[in-house]
Amino acid sequence: MGDAKITGEVIGIDLGTTFSCVAVARKGRSVEIIANDQGNRTTPSAVAFSPDAAGFERLLGEAAKNQATLNPRRTIFDVKRLIGKKIRRPRKISAMVLGKMKETAEAYLGKQVTNAVVTVPAYFNDSQRQATKDAGTIAGLNVVRIINEPTAGALAYGVNQDSKRKRTILVFDLGGGTFDVSVLNIDKGEFRVLATGGGDFDQRVMKYFVDLIERKYNKDVTQDPKAIGKLRRECERAKRVLSSQTQARVEIDCFIDGMDFSEPLSRARFEDLNSDLFEKTMEVVRSTLKDAKVENKEQIDEIVLVGGSTRIPMVREMLKKEFDGKEPSEGINPDEAVAYGAAVQGAMLSTDQDELVLYDVTPLSLGISSQGGVMSVVVPRNTVIPAKRSIGRHITVGDQQTSFNVEVYQGERPLVKDCLWLGRFSLDGIAPAPRYV
Repeated sequence: MGDAKITGEVIGIDLGTTFSCVAVARKGRSVEIIANDQGNRTTPSAVAFSPDAAGFERLLGEAAKNQATLNPRRTIFDVKRLIGKKIRRPRKISAMVLGKMKETAEAYLGKQVTNAVVTVPAYFNDSQRQATKDAGTIAGLNVVRIINEPTAGALAYGVNQDSKRKRTILVFDLGGGTFDVSVLNIDKGEFRVLATGGGDFDQRVMKYFVDLIERKYNKDVTQDPKAIGKLRRECERAKRVLSSQTQARVEIDCFIDGMDFSEPLSRARFEDLNSDLFEKTMEVVRSTLKDAKVENKEQIDEIVLVGGSTRIPMVREMLKKEFDGKEPSEGINPDEAVAYGAAVQGAMLSTDQDELVLYDVTPLSLGISSQGGVMSVVVPRNTVIPAKRSIGRHITVGDQQTSFNVEVYQGERPLVKDCLWLGRFSLDGIAPAPRYV
């Protein structure tokens, strides 16, 4: 794609909603997932500020998560949901998480690390991508590329298999807080994204128990941050248990007002609570296949699962049904696939290797504001990037007009007021003439 080669190793970071992961590709394309100082290959995307004699101590990863129930007001997680919004705090918190991953890599490699590929959900807009890149800069990283999470998952899968063999794969990426689908063609070392789509995936179990507690015990747990923290942690544990068992129990000692709490949660109840969200993931699968111009589901050679939530049995069953009994591939760890693929992309950009080529797409349409505030699309979504496009003739709206401002937007809504404003530029040197010429 014409990228200038980068000297030295480039780490790959999966900056996840609930957990993050870092990897590095060594010579010979051997990829290593790097364990943190606790020996874990994934790190909670959590930051906390704990009071001490000198003021406040900053805690990261497991240290932050482990004290969350005792210090809920100063423990921050799920910040990825807010990055790119008008508030600036999320990028600083994300920078701390990225800094933790940088330190983890440096401790393993025994040297300073500067360059990184960082992943984002495929549906992230320009503001969210730029905010993620800014977070990397704050963390002391040179973010050489932002790539889509399902694309990274496909790279991991393709490298683990035979990247020279021609096939079309669908990557189903369901994490703790985000959801993406991408369709890619792999052929002779080329990874070409055909289409991508997605949205935010919310957890319903928390609301179920909050409502149950209010109804059964007449207590509003939302007013007690410590209780909410305990409940969130137990709900996450129960969700994991239900991936392998049909029954789990949410148990919390001294939960609220000294009351112990113990309630069952069946897999059937969990599936019922999330049924509409699971169905929405299938709708995204269908629309992404349509955008990729895949008319027959039999054209999909492999289904690759990425993200811890793909372990949920219902998700696998629905995917299998959607693809007429086709079993998803099992050859890749869904928790580590994105960081693995990011490390592969880092190696592709470094001086170490150039055997693979990645062609990604723009997740949202790019266009300009035309008369009446209408969004005039110039680069449609799912266009392979880098891309160059020209548009038809435009007319002046004033007599003797010699310049006009071009406003650039991103989004799928018909009016620019409902899309994301990216910037403007001035087109000068227009020959003076009556308006409408």
